Amino acid sequence: MTTIDCRYTGDLHCEATHGPSGSQLHTDAPSDHDGLGESFSPTDLLATSLGTCVLTVMGITAKRRQWDVRGATARVEKRMTQSGPRKIEKLRLHVHLPEHCTAEQRRLLMRMANECPVKRNLEQALTIELIWA
Repeated sequence: MTTIDCRYTGDLHCEATHGPSGSQLHTDAPSDHDGLGESFSPTDLLATSLGTCVLTVMGITAKRRQWDVRGATARVEKRMTQSGPRKIEKLRLHVHLPEHCTAEQRRLLMRMANECPVKRNLEQALTIELIWA
């Protein structure tokens, strides 16, 4: 079990400390929701989790096969609902694999991206679109 300690520091800012490593990150409410937008918002972190999870799962797959996928990128676009309860409506993930990846490697990496645990946990709650470049 991993623990993450979160603390409200005032002015809509929070600090989170990763138990195993001690690494810290900070959040701020977005500017369209009473914050200053000085850092990631909590929903930005959720979107970031999807992008980094997809890249990590592809990295694990590549590492096990001794493939080099350094330079792969994921750009996440987050769309919030415009009416009703405030929540993430859609995450669009643009994934770019390095040019040197073969067709076979691309097929496997694309399949593995869909097995990302974050994606699996979120896809029942919101729309997720993966776009491959």
